[in-house]
Amino acid sequence: MTTTISRRNAGRLAGLALLACAILQPTGATAHEPNQDNQVLEWNQIFIETLIATNAVNSASPRLGAIVHTAIFDAYNGIEDRYTPILVQPAALPGASPRAAVIAAAHTVLAGLFPTRQAELDANYAASLAALDVDQGAWDADQRASAWQSRQRGIDWGTAVAQAVLAWRATDGFSTSYPAFTGGTQVGQWRPIAPATSMSAQSMAFTGMFVLESNTQFRPPPPRALGSATYTADFNAVKALGRNTGSTRTEDQTVLAPFWEGNASVHWNQAANQIARANRLSLSRANRLLATLNIAMADTVFTIWSAKRFYADVASEVTWRPFTAITLADTDGNPDTVADTAWLPSMPTPSHPEYPAGHPSLNGAAATILLDNFSDCQTFTLTTAGQPQSRTYTRISKARSDGNNARVWGGMHYPSSVAISDAVGKSVARYVDRNSMQKVQRKRD
Repeated sequence: MTTTISRRNAGRLAGLALLACAILQPTGATAHEPNQDNQVLEWNQIFIETLIATNAVNSASPRLGAIVHTAIFDAYNGIEDRYTPILVQPAALPGASPRAAVIAAAHTVLAGLFPTRQAELDANYAASLAALDVDQGAWDADQRASAWQSRQRGIDWGTAVAQAVLAWRATDGFSTSYPAFTGGTQVGQWRPIAPATSMSAQSMAFTGMFVLESNTQFRPPPPRALGSATYTADFNAVKALGRNTGSTRTEDQTVLAPFWEGNASVHWNQAANQIARANRLSLSRANRLLATLNIAMADTVFTIWSAKRFYADVASEVTWRPFTAITLADTDGNPDTVADTAWLPSMPTPSHPEYPAGHPSLNGAAATILLDNFSDCQTFTLTTAGQPQSRTYTRISKARSDGNNARVWGGMHYPSSVAISDAVGKSVARYVDRNSMQKVQRKRD
């Protein structure tokens, strides 16, 4: 027998579920402070704060997060030797402090990536190391000497790992100069929207992967055709919801569009950090969680940018942005799309092809890692630079949904692009989680 739930009762059930989440889950810490128990979470918070302080570009931030957490992961794992490494094989001296290794690796790699933050990072480093020594006042001379040696070996190892990771990624293609890409003028084809003159962040399409075999391994299929029912639905949805004035958006949807335009690496690292703290993850588990999350986001963004660049270079593929599509709809040959030359999106349109979509792919990747490690019912608070209010969520899936829908509410993406791109992120995340950083199987005597 099939039971039908009324819309009113469904809404009540959803509300009760959200209330239950809010009751069950405490809000995690959001500010950096020296942490004797979990230096991985401490330095992840410093990474978040560094992204915010430097106003890091969204598209490039996943690569930065993956570099930071590759160094942290391999530094700690090189002493613990529990998982297969990402890059650097375990080779620390006996007795090296894994906590000191994390601190040194994080500091070294962040200072290398963000040289303008050297003074702040040095202060964090000193405070973090000092926190390791708080219990040594009652120790005798031999104990202090042993602790100092352990700490120094950890620092040396963590520094060496970070330097190796930085050297590896210095030649990954990200910093290479590529000829400007301007798309094309064929109907449906992406072209820059003034004042932009070319594709931004194009190097992401040619940057080497962290774990995936190639940037085409999870390339999505070609976008919908201009005459398809999907394109018609896409067009009319964003035309109504994404317009600057006279939109069918709710007041909250209008606020969410600029909020979720914020840095995805900031948002999802904030969520992961707070969830890990609330669930009291061990240093080892937090280490793997944040490494998989940030690497999944990086390999996802490389995959997406590669596909953007590829499909936008094909004259017959539909990669133009809603602004171009809606103002030029009288040229698309689709009788169910009507041009509006006065239409403007509610958010500025990024200067890169519409298909596939960057933010939704990152939402899919990060949310998948979190949902594969925790129940959906988690409480965390997100912030966006320049936005006056934070947003507290009690479900991972709700944050993912809001982040994805915000691309349509902002007039930047079509619903089908959002769904496909989220699925790409999910596939990449599952691959990273299941094919890297695996537990080492020890032979029994």
